[in-house]
Amino acid sequence: MIRVMLADDHSIVRAGLCRIVQESEDMEVVAEAANGMEALEKVRETEVDVAVIDISMPGLDGLEVTERLRSEFEGRIPVIMLTMHEEDQYVIRAIEAGAMGYITKRSAPENLVEAISQVYNGGRYFSARATEALALRVAKGDDAKSPLETLSTRELQVLRRLAMGHTNREIALAYSISVKTVDTYRLRLLKKLNLRNNAELSLFAIQNKLIEA
Repeated sequence: MIRVMLADDHSIVRAGLCRIVQESEDMEVVAEAANGMEALEKVRETEVDVAVIDISMPGLDGLEVTERLRSEFEGRIPVIMLTMHEEDQYVIRAIEAGAMGYITKRSAPENLVEAISQVYNGGRYFSARATEALALRVAKGDDAKSPLETLSTRELQVLRRLAMGHTNREIALAYSISVKTVDTYRLRLLKKLNLRNNAELSLFAIQNKLIEA
């Protein structure tokens, strides 16, 4: 049996995903998590073969969890990034974080079982929309990057936390950096995105579906 851990902050979504996995004869859900930190704890406590992780969760987001799992378990636990986002920038960031699969919640009923099987056996799995987004991104080239795509992964993570109302001190503790470094990131974000303050950062994050309104 392929042992699966599901992480999503919406209990209804988790229940639906669990039902999809359990319907497969060679898979079982051995752990569930409602946030990023809980996802890490579940993987540490439970024998997990594949982790399915929502990209947008409170606390540690899916990208952060994926990066930590890759580092802590040296890539032994493949991660499938589950998301509502179909934009190419998220696909690329998921790959950079170490994800072996990327599917949207819309495509999960048809693709989740196949994706789990694929990454469990050492392959990669990207939904048709994700593959198309990657192809378009390559075709456009660097000159067509949107402002959001110019951000580093750490800048994106700081942006999300600022937009969710986290203080500089809270962000500093989360990433083991100084408060001054967080403010440097904040000022850099304002400059790169041509914004004036944290309120505009929050609005930008909502408009680009980095956080929920």
